[in-house]
Amino acid sequence: MEAAVHIMKDEGVDIAFGCPGAAILPLYKAMETVGGIDHLIVRHEEAAAHMADGWARTNGRVGVALATSGPGGTNLVTGLYTAFADSIPMVCVTGQAVSTKLHQEAFQAVDIVAVAAPVTKWAVQIKEAAQVPWVFREAFRVAREGRPGPVLIDIPVDVAAREIHYDPAVDTRLPVRSVLPHGPAVEAALELLLAAERPLVLAGGGVILADASDELRALVDYLRIPFQVTLMGKGAVEDDHELHMGTTGIQTSQRYANTSFLEADFVLAVGARFGDRHTGADLTVYRGERTFVHVDVEPTQLGRVVEPDLGIVSDAGPFLTEFLTAAKSLPSRPDWPEWRARCRTLKRTLRRRDDFTTVPVKAPRVYRELNAVFADAPDTYFVTAIGLYQIWGGQHQRVRHPRRYQVCGQAGPLGWEIPAAIGARKALDGLGCTEAEVVGVVGDYSFQFLVEELAVAAQYDVPFVLVMLNNAYLGLIRQASQGYAMNYQVDLHYGESGTDFVALMEAYGCRGRRVTDPEGIRPAIEWARKTARSTRRPVLVEVLIEREGDVPQGRNIDGVREVEEGVPGRC
Repeated sequence: MEAAVHIMKDEGVDIAFGCPGAAILPLYKAMETVGGIDHLIVRHEEAAAHMADGWARTNGRVGVALATSGPGGTNLVTGLYTAFADSIPMVCVTGQAVSTKLHQEAFQAVDIVAVAAPVTKWAVQIKEAAQVPWVFREAFRVAREGRPGPVLIDIPVDVAAREIHYDPAVDTRLPVRSVLPHGPAVEAALELLLAAERPLVLAGGGVILADASDELRALVDYLRIPFQVTLMGKGAVEDDHELHMGTTGIQTSQRYANTSFLEADFVLAVGARFGDRHTGADLTVYRGERTFVHVDVEPTQLGRVVEPDLGIVSDAGPFLTEFLTAAKSLPSRPDWPEWRARCRTLKRTLRRRDDFTTVPVKAPRVYRELNAVFADAPDTYFVTAIGLYQIWGGQHQRVRHPRRYQVCGQAGPLGWEIPAAIGARKALDGLGCTEAEVVGVVGDYSFQFLVEELAVAAQYDVPFVLVMLNNAYLGLIRQASQGYAMNYQVDLHYGESGTDFVALMEAYGCRGRRVTDPEGIRPAIEWARKTARSTRRPVLVEVLIEREGDVPQGRNIDGVREVEEGVPGRC
């Protein structure tokens, strides 16, 4: 296990998140002996995976989560699924019962490799101690290479306790291959672009994962071509860039984004999966008569959802660089002035309100205040999970840099925000970015799923701000229930005001404040920022919003139902 610790350190790991148990104690002993890897003891193993997830999203390295055998390992599965769905590199290590007892249904013995296989890039059990160095090296390579994702290593306790010959001075990382684009394919993509009258570039989360935001910016700035991002690509280029046309989709979208996409005749999609909340249910609406070029590092993504006119297997950065080089080699720079003017008009005129002054607070007003408060802090890292507030955030929140808007986009596990915020904060500390802030935007229901992890933040002095949109409802499910003509078992309210979240924060040694008026939001957030810095603990701003507020959404991108008075119901 000391070899495993040396390898993790060499692979860039400076902290692990986990919960010790009998079957994984050999690894914990090795961490104590070797040193150099910090550790946070979680209150639930799912949170360990989410912390490693938030850590990896923030610094781009491979996060590490640890768990013991049996329920320790199975508790990791939701975190593995989340990382797998969003392509987050992670190595999770589980202890296992004694290898000679696995066939006898021993205490806390479960085939975690079989359980985790569908939600990992690779799940493996080490059966011989001499395999430890090579399995750990391969795990980090697999987690990084191609489409990133999680790996699980399971180690029986008797195997973990054995000694092997290992010299860290002669060991090194396994090479991670970069996938370069085929030159003729780049030229073919450029020809399709030149034939377009209303082109769009679509940047997915793969651009951020590949650290290719600079290459994306260089391309759209040179070609002066309008571009969009998916929800996972939010922040690849700042939202207020003049050519940024928002996010198309049936929920986390803007009116001007959907309209411009529907009017486009060419889409260059880079590092995007074409998720169903982006495309809508009817792919014929999304596909239309548009020409699609799809670029992805994972070959099996091409044609999985949308059949492209041209599919290219490549890392995002090299493709964008070569595509720009090819464009610059043209006799003259291509230009689409009428299309840019049309996009500017759409972006100016098809906007949703966020300036509401009513009580109870309308949710978009919360994001207006967040945008105003953090306008002077563009390096703030936001984390948010699933529900109405994710949709409102995707529609209204502004982001200026990659990795500053972290959202569990595909799996959507409730409870993700608090542990992810802890992971993000520890990643920033490890990078020396102690002045950067972390803000979790949460719903009242999701907040309660892993609320016990506040104890971890309090124990280890991990400060961040939580802004809660509290409607005391399963709001998104309540809205979806309208299609069934019911409002059944989605109301969380009881007593005078329901759960006292401020008191709950105080029970964990943290602070909180409740806001009921729009004018009180900004002062409360500023108070929370200062208090988090001074106490080195999480601080909550709980905003009571209207209980039955709906979000604009629909089944297809041409049929998003708006909820404001006087706004047309379709794009």
